[in-house]
Amino acid sequence: MEFGREVRQEISRVTWPTRKETVVTTILVFIMVFICATYFLLVDQVLSTVVKYVLGMWG
Repeated sequence: MEFGREVRQEISRVTWPTRKETVVTTILVFIMVFICATYFLLVDQVLSTVVKYVLGMWG
């Protein structure tokens, strides 16, 4: 019982984000995921091309 009261007390102290903060943060996360995915796609393509060139040259 006491644990439940303590949990409720702690939850009441939490500062919950506003709807606007949540939306802005979500949009920023999607933008960062898109940027990272694009970066890794480009790096993968470059490395793939280099490996194919090296293996084709010496294989």
